Amino acid sequence: MLQTSEDHLKITILYDNYSHDPRLQTGWGFAALIEYRDQTILFDTGADAPTLLANMRALAIDPQRIEAVALSHAHSDHTGGLAGLLETGARPTVHLLPSFPASFQRGIGTTVTLTEVTPGQQIGEGVFTTGEVSGAIPEQALIVESGLGLVVVTGCAHPGVLEMIERARALRGKKVHLVLGGFHLRGKSAAELQAIVAAFRRLGVERVAPCHCTGDPAIQLFRDEYLDDFVPVGVGRIIVVGGGQESQGS
Repeated sequence: MLQTSEDHLKITILYDNYSHDPRLQTGWGFAALIEYRDQTILFDTGADAPTLLANMRALAIDPQRIEAVALSHAHSDHTGGLAGLLETGARPTVHLLPSFPASFQRGIGTTVTLTEVTPGQQIGEGVFTTGEVSGAIPEQALIVESGLGLVVVTGCAHPGVLEMIERARALRGKKVHLVLGGFHLRGKSAAELQAIVAAFRRLGVERVAPCHCTGDPAIQLFRDEYLDDFVPVGVGRIIVVGGGQESQGS
């Protein structure tokens, strides 16, 4: 397993509908493991535990190392692996939205500590949440303060990916180095997509790593606009940021 120094942020994609490492399984959903400053945080858990856990085994990731889980929103393709993860004996603190159904909280609340997030709440050293961003489907994103700027990790960005970036900037007051995850742009018109990509530039986003529900047309537009600052994403992709270096992937 790739090791990083304290100043490096390492993000490993454990669940996605795009492939990077052919040894690993894909599925509709998202999960990313964040390793930073000697802490391990899982953002979302994919749609099912067998796929999530098989990918973790293939990458030699011990589920019991996970200290915290943050769930972006209540959809099953982001929460479906949690129960199986807990069955391994992992006992992370679970950070979720206040709007999560009470039935979901009852289903896991007896085995782990649950925390309802608030805007700007710190969930680890250098790791924060946007809190619940309102919309038809409320959601949170994670904000990691890396040595190169903010890294914003989104699950689906249902309230709007631009709104979530703006929330992160407002909360932390720093430039955005990288936005990674699902941007929820499937079905948008070409004009809408072009406007969103242009807005990323206006917001000063330096690098992009779209996946999951972003949609192939949007991903291609980001690739064309960002060129070498576009980071391809898929299951097994490892992205390292910090230490005064450019963000890298493997």
